[in-house]
Amino acid sequence: MSEIVRTRFAPSPTGYMHIGNLRTALFAYLFAKSQNGKFILRIEDTDQGRYVEGSIDVIYDTLRTAGLIHDEGPDIGGDYGPYTQSERKDIYKKYALELVEKGAAYYCFCQKGDKETESQDSGGYDRHCRNLSPEEVKAQLDAGKPYVIRQRIPLEGTTSWNDLVYGEISVENSTLDDQVLLKSDGMPTYNFANVVDDHLMDITHIIRGSEYLSSNPKYLLLYQAFGWETPQYIHLPIINGRNADGSISKLSKRHGAVSFQALIEQGYLPQGIINYIALLGWSPKSEQEIFTMDELISQFSIEGVHKSPAVFDYQKLGWVDGQHITALDPAVFIHDAFPYARISGTFLEAKWPKLASLLQSRITKYSDIPEKIAFLQQMPGYDVSLYIHKKNKSTLESSTAILSRTIECLTSQEDWSEEALLASMTALAGDMGLKLGPLTWPVRIALSGLMATPGGAIDILYLLGKEESLRRLADGIRLIEKENLVDGK
Repeated sequence: MSEIVRTRFAPSPTGYMHIGNLRTALFAYLFAKSQNGKFILRIEDTDQGRYVEGSIDVIYDTLRTAGLIHDEGPDIGGDYGPYTQSERKDIYKKYALELVEKGAAYYCFCQKGDKETESQDSGGYDRHCRNLSPEEVKAQLDAGKPYVIRQRIPLEGTTSWNDLVYGEISVENSTLDDQVLLKSDGMPTYNFANVVDDHLMDITHIIRGSEYLSSNPKYLLLYQAFGWETPQYIHLPIINGRNADGSISKLSKRHGAVSFQALIEQGYLPQGIINYIALLGWSPKSEQEIFTMDELISQFSIEGVHKSPAVFDYQKLGWVDGQHITALDPAVFIHDAFPYARISGTFLEAKWPKLASLLQSRITKYSDIPEKIAFLQQMPGYDVSLYIHKKNKSTLESSTAILSRTIECLTSQEDWSEEALLASMTALAGDMGLKLGPLTWPVRIALSGLMATPGGAIDILYLLGKEESLRRLADGIRLIEKENLVDGK
């Protein structure tokens, strides 16, 4: 086996990249790179019935977008190719026949609809063909009867191994079924192909989900039958999702977006997604939570991988992604966020750099932007009770007075720059014996109809422009008067 660490990611081309699959790829990549090793991409397309057109390109695009660059694979080649299983059919047949010769596998002629197949469907093949004589086997082959090749599992003893996450594991061989290795169409099963490929491609560490733990004894028995050195096994805990009632279950579509592509379409950054996924089932030695890819590589270790299931938390994903958005170069954010703003051709387009600067630290994903800025394009309806603010000592009566004085002050304002607006509003606050905060609270409500906005009153005045700002301030006064609440009625 190679002295260089070699890991692999072996997805099936069946559609989008599930979060669980992406985490497997990420951990395999991080471990290989942390050990100065190689990360291999292999396409496992033995189940042709599940193949989805275009999904191989999805795999390539996902890995590239996520920053998981493989060292060998179908698209770039390597010394261990081909890297697509459907192109290795003859290899699998050769090794399946070798197992038959060794007595570690056997021909099975049971067909769909046979009693034996039915027993398999209901809980396990009854080994009907396991003890056929050589003469019986030859007669069936000569007659051209279709067959599969099954693994001959030992009926006694135990199979044990040390998983680098779950520790020592032992399984009674009697609990294992004689799995199919080679199907009747000549294609291998996943359970056989992955063993042959991992050996021939010199894979040193196999990283995969814990759902494969139950199959691992059969893989080990295949290694033993061939006389091959076994790799190190690293099984990852499952990823759960939180249900509406607070309960936990395996992550699925009912929990929301569960594919990398769907999260990207929702406006999450690739680096934010990867950072968060790294924390699903792994903990660094430090308290650090926000990582670049290089930092993940330098800090990743198998010792930090948990046994217990991880829970996908959209709130935590949002926080992590928000940190990455905030850390972007402002010019990058201005460029990449603009399509989400949907302001092309509006009065806000020229002021987008300013608006972007207000948004960058206030969103968790790009798709938050339309909702954050909707009030700038259309004033929402709001309740006049928003004007009442205990800390700012704001009442409906005081708000009316402030809005009136603000209109008087700004009507003659010619310079509508942020600096000039700040100077005018600061001076007005002084004239009214107020601090700037209590003065701008009712102004911000009248301009936005919201308690929380990207930016304060000065920013909104600038973004809306003079005409629209004065109109909204006057509307605010009229709304209060309409409710006839100034005198407390």
